[in-house]
Amino acid sequence: MDKKITTVRYFSKTGNTKKLAIEIANAAGCEAYTIDKPVKEKVDVLFLGASVYWGGIDSQVKEFIRTLDANKIGKVAVFSTSALAQRAYPEIKKLLLSQGIQTAEGDFYCRGQFKVMHRERPDAEDLKAARKYAEVISKGLAGEKKVAK
Repeated sequence: MDKKITTVRYFSKTGNTKKLAIEIANAAGCEAYTIDKPVKEKVDVLFLGASVYWGGIDSQVKEFIRTLDANKIGKVAVFSTSALAQRAYPEIKKLLLSQGIQTAEGDFYCRGQFKVMHRERPDAEDLKAARKYAEVISKGLAGEKKVAK
């Protein structure tokens, strides 16, 4: 069986999403990079992480998504953190689908520390769950067949 090509990109203002990105990359056997590094190679799965703020995901994440080439991305697996707002998955999924890029079913989300809220988050249990998410996504892709468009 061919080895699946996986990469991780993330945007993190406070370091919460970066912590998840590193765990996910370790579990997936690849490196985690910020969204400043474009995805130029063809990949089977792109793990994309973002934080959620009052106005949704950061404009830099939206711009990164606009640069993605649907012919080079098999699927995108979304992970996110936030202090108050909800997960980034619905907004990111909508943007990706408008680009013709499919998302993996479901996402990974946990609270992130912001000032005095959610101290020490993501914590050890969150990081363990992020690793498990990466493993499940990676194993799921191994059983999928590509369908010609």
